[in-house]
Amino acid sequence: MMRIGRPRYAKCACRSTASPGSESSFGGWPCVAQSYNPAAPMVRLHVNVDHVATVRQARRGVNPDPVGWALLAEQAGAQGITCHLRKDRRHIQDDDLKRLVKKVRTLVNLESSLDPEMVRIALASKAQCICLVPENRQEITTEGGLDVAAERRALAKVLPLFARKGQIVSIFIDPDPKQLAIAAELSAPFVELHTGSYANAKGKAKERELERLRKACEFAYDNGLRVNAGHGLDYVNVAPVARLPHVEELNIGHAIVSHALTVGVHLAVRQMLAQMGIAK
Repeated sequence: MMRIGRPRYAKCACRSTASPGSESSFGGWPCVAQSYNPAAPMVRLHVNVDHVATVRQARRGVNPDPVGWALLAEQAGAQGITCHLRKDRRHIQDDDLKRLVKKVRTLVNLESSLDPEMVRIALASKAQCICLVPENRQEITTEGGLDVAAERRALAKVLPLFARKGQIVSIFIDPDPKQLAIAAELSAPFVELHTGSYANAKGKAKERELERLRKACEFAYDNGLRVNAGHGLDYVNVAPVARLPHVEELNIGHAIVSHALTVGVHLAVRQMLAQMGIAK
């Protein structure tokens, strides 16, 4: 399988001809190197603002505003903003998504289920990146990776739709070689490895989960997949994940939002960057 171009190692050949949001020569997928900076950190931090909206929705008011909060996170050094528009609209609302896409200066990574309504919204959203995730209305938060084997037909249908829109897709997936192999067969450009089992484990079990993630990173890379990671990462457990081979981006939300309640947005983001080993 031909490996997709990797902007952290080389300047992409499509940069001189592709405009932001347009399709590049890499199998119809846009090139994330359009904003590539050779001096940028090896691993990017994308901050998830869902739980800013969770606090707001407790009163169904207007504050705190996840969009204003996202802009503060960008000013502090976040290289992207992530949000999950769920079918039950428990935190992020449709208007939040529209305003994020309009105002965020880095990029917006929209998490979406494969529900037809949510796919239609994602396609029309103009979000630069889409992460396809499982969704269960009874869950408090996403409990595991998407079952790529069970959803293979649906994924085969929607992946080309996002490609034609110029949106970069990742599949939120458990660090399982069988699942990763199917993602590669579907020519998904990215996977986001679910780090929840690692985050929740203790002692030797945590070491085993970290090794499982390392092997998944290597397997994904060897099969032409680019790698992001996230879920349950915090200031204590993030460093080993940031050092995993081939990981390009970490998506972190709850830990940063909750810490910001005490120390403020700027310091919360800067301290996470420091724990990742990429603060200036």
